[in-house]
Amino acid sequence: MKKYLLFITTSLFVSQLWSQEASMLSEVPATKEDRNFRIPLIGEIAPSFTAESTSGTIKFPDDFGRKWKILFSHPQDFTPVCSTEILELAEIQEQFDKLGAKLVVISTDELATHEQWKKSLETLNLNDKGTVKIKFPLVDDDTRAISKLYGMIHPASNTTRAVRGVFIIDPDNVIQAIYFYPGSVGRNIDELIRTVTALQTTESGKYCTPVNWKAGNDLIVPVPPVSDPKASENPPAGFYSPVWYLWFKKVNQLSDNMFESGN
Repeated sequence: MKKYLLFITTSLFVSQLWSQEASMLSEVPATKEDRNFRIPLIGEIAPSFTAESTSGTIKFPDDFGRKWKILFSHPQDFTPVCSTEILELAEIQEQFDKLGAKLVVISTDELATHEQWKKSLETLNLNDKGTVKIKFPLVDDDTRAISKLYGMIHPASNTTRAVRGVFIIDPDNVIQAIYFYPGSVGRNIDELIRTVTALQTTESGKYCTPVNWKAGNDLIVPVPPVSDPKASENPPAGFYSPVWYLWFKKVNQLSDNMFESGN
């Protein structure tokens, strides 16, 4: 009988979490104060904060020095979609390390709950990939101070839980990319890897990435290598141009001096 009651209680608890993550709605009316929180935009300095985490006290972004930082928010621990995302981040965290990027996950739950969630996740074998250790910090945002700082309390969606946001921040602590997702849609972790790689590839300003670009693909040249529009018919070595206003550089022929005057 006790096992039956435990099963029913657990089922109701999980069902409630599913419902919370799927709808992210609240019966609490939005206040004027809630509406005042704005999202820091691309090109702005990432807001700093000090908080407790599963890796101890962290000062963000100072503790991560000249690294790229990815701030990844969750509305609540033990929610199913977010759980799959955390496991995928843990699965490929070494890829982020190779890019010099550090992951920081925040959730509007207290540290004790984070510890329990992390412990549970590290026992799971999702999609037969084996168990993984979560080496990045899960940050306590029980007061919602960080979520407010980053404009992640959206009254139209929920007044008490942070929306599912991602901020990609460069070594100078400038925000370079922002993503927001609804509660019912899992985030594409491969896209985060692709975005960081693209940002690092284009940070010099010499190149841009075309649609659906992946590492190893050719790059767009924002400034044509020659000034004559007719040159697209007979482009310089290493370049090609389907039309005068669109130039590409072959990745196997990249050169730091390709933008020298007269090229």
